[in-house]
Amino acid sequence: MTHQPEPLLSIIIPAYNEEHRLPRSLDKIIAFIEEQADDFEVLIVENGSRDRTTEVAEAYAARYPYIHVLHSEKGKGAAVRAGMLAGRGRYLFMCDSDLSMPITEVRKFLPPRLTGYDIAIASREGPGAHRYGEPAYRHLMGRVFNLIIRVLAIPHLQDTQCGFKSFRRDVAREVFGCLTMTGWSFDVEALFIALRRGYEVIPVPVDWYFDADSRVNPLHDTWRMFRDVVKIRLRGLRGAYARGKC
Repeated sequence: MTHQPEPLLSIIIPAYNEEHRLPRSLDKIIAFIEEQADDFEVLIVENGSRDRTTEVAEAYAARYPYIHVLHSEKGKGAAVRAGMLAGRGRYLFMCDSDLSMPITEVRKFLPPRLTGYDIAIASREGPGAHRYGEPAYRHLMGRVFNLIIRVLAIPHLQDTQCGFKSFRRDVAREVFGCLTMTGWSFDVEALFIALRRGYEVIPVPVDWYFDADSRVNPLHDTWRMFRDVVKIRLRGLRGAYARGKC
């Protein structure tokens, strides 16, 4: 990457087989960034795609100096970890490639709306949050996910799985340097590590739109989530996430 001033925000987009959705989302992100007074950067982290994701991402990077393309091992967690460790922004913001949360909602995570935080996570639950177009079965599935997480790992957060989260850069470096999960459960592990180390997590109510092209498999992913959260809890009990251990 060429040297540029420190951005206020690094937007980190994990991208696996996203040749079709990525252009629509990047066009919206670019339009948003070019309206802002602060510097931003976008890190597209391709992670083992079998389609033209890399070509699409590199075409945008060639046109916009604040867009960069990285590569990681397969897995959403691995992609976000690579972006979090590479991002130069004061805040590092993980962003699903479908933009189910409109990019304009990012303003809720930035000064003057919000400042000086450790971690702020988009929440689809509670006052001020709105869900649009979500089938009842998917909402139920999400609440089952959250119940598993609250019982086994993180009791007080009502929505850990929305794919939009912002970390202060030093916190991101510490937390993601200890991450072991490379799949869907990585954000639960990241929040678990952060809370164990005394960092504050602030829920931010957002508008969220269901994407019918979701990659989540209700039965398989519920079982996988349960298995992974048990692993996280056991690692925590063994002290694997304590400072000095990773």
